[in-house]
Amino acid sequence: MRPLAYYYGIATLTGTVIGAGILGIPFVVAMSGFWTGVLVLVVLGIVNLFVNLFMGDIVLGSDGRHQLVGHAGRILGRYGRFWMLLSIVIGCFGALVAYTLGVGSSLAEVFGGPVWLWSALFYLVMSYLLAGTVSRLGKSELWMEFFKLVVFLAVVFFLFSSSQFNVGNLSGFSWNSLLVPFGVVLFAYMGSPAIPEVCEQTRVCSHLTRRVIVIGSLIPLIAYVAFAAAVIGVTGPLTTEVATIGVARFSGAFVAGLVHALAVLAMASSFLALGYVLKDTFVKDVGLSSSNAWFIVVLAPLALIALGLSSFVRVLDIAGTFSGGIAGVLIVLMRALSVKRRSALSIFGYCALILVFCVGMLYQASLLV
Repeated sequence: MRPLAYYYGIATLTGTVIGAGILGIPFVVAMSGFWTGVLVLVVLGIVNLFVNLFMGDIVLGSDGRHQLVGHAGRILGRYGRFWMLLSIVIGCFGALVAYTLGVGSSLAEVFGGPVWLWSALFYLVMSYLLAGTVSRLGKSELWMEFFKLVVFLAVVFFLFSSSQFNVGNLSGFSWNSLLVPFGVVLFAYMGSPAIPEVCEQTRVCSHLTRRVIVIGSLIPLIAYVAFAAAVIGVTGPLTTEVATIGVARFSGAFVAGLVHALAVLAMASSFLALGYVLKDTFVKDVGLSSSNAWFIVVLAPLALIALGLSSFVRVLDIAGTFSGGIAGVLIVLMRALSVKRRSALSIFGYCALILVFCVGMLYQASLLV
């Protein structure tokens, strides 16, 4: 019988990873060609697994309790600390903005009323939960992950068994489109900021921490491929940027309600996990008080939305590419420098992982110019 901390750790990691990104995946997979998108999902899923394991080794090998920023500063110096902080800020604030926009839209679709009102109510609840401790985080994530899993399985079952499902929609491959889904998929896999929390939650069973990280990293990969296939099989070329909207148009009221419930649960659990990571980063690695850190985490996303940041998929794309890319490169470098003996094969592996992140960032930068 494994301790509850084991399941808290898996719930926190999967809750951090499976968030708003899952709603954007079907759209970019359909754009690139289904099998192109599946290849990207699998490759980046494996890359994400290695990065999370590297981060776990770094945290477990440290005596101090830090977030990613603190560990980067300890191993890579002040420049590593700066770039990791920039990565965390871009990724977490981008995620909180996307989740707020997504939840507001989903609840408005179901219950009616203005999007801003539902977004505000969602923000109030999340702000209250973010004022708590890591213990509250684990308990909240476990319950939300349980309900999210039940709803997710129901949604995938109903979509695959729908009369609208067409296997012919699951086709298409193009080498030229490999980078099209890169940013959104990388965003969807971002979970390394939660690894220090996972290691802290599993202190009572530290010998199981690596297993927790492996399971927590593979569950999103399987879930993303299944969800993309289920949605695209139903909506085909009419797949929308936010998957729930397109599916609702092809489904009955009951299935549409389940899909919206999945969206809200996914974004709420990920909002909570990443919000706590960001708050903890400001406290442990920047030196802010808990109340000041909470204040910044709560108000900064609202300011970004007020400034006009409102494109759901574009937020995912930019935040995922640069935040995930910078953090990925730094974590690989940290792991490489932490290991005393490095073989030619391990050096090749480190370089290959870094190359994947750099290619994605260069591609995204070319789109911004």
